[in-house]
Amino acid sequence: MWEGRFKSQALLDEAAVLACMAYVDLNPVRAKMAATPETSDYTSIQRRINSAIKGEQPPELLPFVGNERLNMPNGLMFSVKDYIVLVEDTGRIIREDKRGAISSSSQDILNRLNIPAENWLKITTEFGALFKGAVGALPALTEYCEHLDRKRRQGAANCQRWLCA
Repeated sequence: MWEGRFKSQALLDEAAVLACMAYVDLNPVRAKMAATPETSDYTSIQRRINSAIKGEQPPELLPFVGNERLNMPNGLMFSVKDYIVLVEDTGRIIREDKRGAISSSSQDILNRLNIPAENWLKITTEFGALFKGAVGALPALTEYCEHLDRKRRQGAANCQRWLCA
């Protein structure tokens, strides 16, 4: 029933997860249905922003747990504040009627993910067109393909080009 419009992709590492999250969270901004991430109804970014204002994280979403450490809880290794700023910075850049730039805190996240800012902007505006199969750094993609007993790493060139500095 939804065959042509919906798909499932394996997101193999944190860079792929954050890039896909930002791409989806910015859909209403790109489509000019919302002026800002916090006004984009029915998105996880709006839910995260509203919860962050209260000093909480939405219980139905995978939490941001901060920097990597021993006894790491299940969650994304960034702070929710850092993610919100990254999405806000990205949203300002991709809208033609706004001026924006990647802030130093957002650049720090991109550096940790090993993604150049230019690549980040391309990924967060064209994720669905760039990646057709599993998404992640080449070692993760190789491991994924070996696990599934696949001989070829479909999409390896795009993963290498866009997710590696």
